[in-house]
Amino acid sequence: MIIHADHSKRVVVDSSSLPWVASPMPGVLRKMLERDGGEQARATSVVRYEAGSHFETHVHSGGEEIFVLAGILEDELGTYPAGTYLKNPPGSSHQPFSKDGCTLFVKLRYAKEGDTQRVVVNSHDAQWSPGLVPGLEVLPLSEFMGEHTALVRWQPGTQFQPHRHFGGEEIFVLEGTFQDEYGTYPQGAWLRNPHMSAHQPFSVEGCTILVKVGHLDA
Repeated sequence: MIIHADHSKRVVVDSSSLPWVASPMPGVLRKMLERDGGEQARATSVVRYEAGSHFETHVHSGGEEIFVLAGILEDELGTYPAGTYLKNPPGSSHQPFSKDGCTLFVKLRYAKEGDTQRVVVNSHDAQWSPGLVPGLEVLPLSEFMGEHTALVRWQPGTQFQPHRHFGGEEIFVLEGTFQDEYGTYPQGAWLRNPHMSAHQPFSVEGCTILVKVGHLDA
């Protein structure tokens, strides 16, 4: 299955308008944002676990990143409430489940070779730092060989300077409305800006976004 697999193209998807699609596991549903292959594919999705559902034990051959959007995800290693970022490195395995149900943003098979660190960050307990311009707060989540994943909180009326994305940029809007000169992106919007693309983002009403940069084909 091929969905938005060409990383040289800019993509904007409103995930709230996509249908839920059943996965091979009963009670686990997906909204596919990008995909390049079958069940063992490089992919980005919004995933929903219905109450009491679980996934079979599986190995992350290319790594996995999860951000818990709602509810609580669990596995044999811990409990991850809404607002938690989880990175499982290549070769790791787990058996995730959710007693009461949860919704996740998930990226599969994007880890670079040599990235062996498991990361768990609860954004509600972590220390945010001032951003590069007034009105921005940043919570770094993961960094490896030029790839950076972070949460960025924009106060109402914040505007960033024009900039270019070496290695591309990917954004998922968690709260509020994110904007740039190309459009307006509400909660649930997913953007992928290719290598060396440029824009000048801002937010009139304020927003919180999950951002990953430096991971797209250069």
